[in-house]
Amino acid sequence: MIARTMIDKIWSAHAIAREGKPDLLYIDLHFLHEVSSPQAFDGLRLAGRGVHRPDLTIAVEDHNVPTDGLIMRDPIGRAQVEALRRNCREFGIELRRLGEPGQGIVHVIGPETGLTQPGMTIVCGDSHTSTHGALGALAFGIGTSEVEHVLATQTLSQAKPRTMAVTVTGELADGVTAKDLALHLISRVGTGGGQGHIVEYRGSAIEALSIEARMTLCNMSIEWGARAGLVAPDEKTLDYVRGREYAPAGPAWDAAVDHWMSLRSDPWAVFDAEIVIDAADVSPWVTWGTNPGQGVPLSGSVPAPEEAADDVAVAGARKALEYMALEPGTRMRDIRVDTVFIGSCTNARIEDLRAAADVLRGRAIAPDITLLVVPGSMRVKAQAEEEGLDAVFREAGGEWRMAGCSMCLGLNEDSVAPGVRTASTSNRNFEGRQGAGARTHLVSPAVAAATAVRGTLSSPADLVAPSTRAASAVAGTAGASHEGLSTDDR
Repeated sequence: MIARTMIDKIWSAHAIAREGKPDLLYIDLHFLHEVSSPQAFDGLRLAGRGVHRPDLTIAVEDHNVPTDGLIMRDPIGRAQVEALRRNCREFGIELRRLGEPGQGIVHVIGPETGLTQPGMTIVCGDSHTSTHGALGALAFGIGTSEVEHVLATQTLSQAKPRTMAVTVTGELADGVTAKDLALHLISRVGTGGGQGHIVEYRGSAIEALSIEARMTLCNMSIEWGARAGLVAPDEKTLDYVRGREYAPAGPAWDAAVDHWMSLRSDPWAVFDAEIVIDAADVSPWVTWGTNPGQGVPLSGSVPAPEEAADDVAVAGARKALEYMALEPGTRMRDIRVDTVFIGSCTNARIEDLRAAADVLRGRAIAPDITLLVVPGSMRVKAQAEEEGLDAVFREAGGEWRMAGCSMCLGLNEDSVAPGVRTASTSNRNFEGRQGAGARTHLVSPAVAAATAVRGTLSSPADLVAPSTRAASAVAGTAGASHEGLSTDDR
């Protein structure tokens, strides 16, 4: 019996081999948004084609939408959203519109509704489609011409990537999150370490993660060059999918479960490559540069460019430090920020908001900090409000918004001014990503919340207990820039 990985099993169930050509891959589910789809629909019109399976296509307004209301002030963003609405009406595609209960970031609404299921092939004109892999789906981003091809045929010409296992042994320490694990991994292997591979995350530390934490990890797969990332279905997967709007029920559920569990990699299957990480080596992590691989432990310092692996990396580090206005040797905890953003398809689900609210409850953000909290979907927003999380954010001094991509990429009003430094729970810290000249540090939700309180990059362990704030202030032992630090830390 030939041993197969989960990646092999899903691929072979959807692919038609073609001699001398890439495989033709059947696509189970196609997501659209307003940024990457207009040219694809224009191509259909020019060719006189329709959408082959509109029932397997879901469109969402997320990248350009405002999060402070329903009025779209940006003319380019408004034009793209209006184009998506016209295209969906013309081609009979379901659309989740701004402000509707089902609207949100495309990679949040798929899992939360049960649209995303194990064993599926899922594509979208967005690189972070790999998020859906947390549920055992093979999901990846595609280009505009590929969007048109999927719309027209429900298939995609695709060469099969190599397979890779990322095995994380042991247990993550308290306070260490999937975001920290992702940033640790990228810092270790570089932004091209997964190039040409589909990755299966596995090991005891991965099995211990919640489904939403696995989404964070799979979301960041693209940031180290992987084509996609996924986690094998297990009991947590079944518990997450069961009872959701689009999940199978009754006998269909039982049949689906049998199929889903059969997808797990055979114990003796061999991957083309493997990376092994000891979870004990992972700590709260933060980026200092202009790509997700330029990161260090929060307890560390900005590295000297000369410490980089080669001449190219040295030049890149120097350029990043100049853009970020940082000096080698600066302790990460001493870096002051102006803005904190909690949101994006990486970290805007209910667990992320709970983690941030737990840190902020009973505390206030530093007086010179702007805190923006943007839920990943309108369903997440409603659930957070039912739990009173919105009140926690507001009472701490933050802004509570509607769902959307928001400050992650700054295609809307939620952008950062030149020179402004942000601690962000998003996935990319490229030059200008959050606005022209914006400086971004990638962090977890808990670190983002602690940073908002102290005003410098911080973890929850750096904060004094809320009940001791007043006494500490009277004693003169706490302040906006040094709250809760030991003498050594200061």
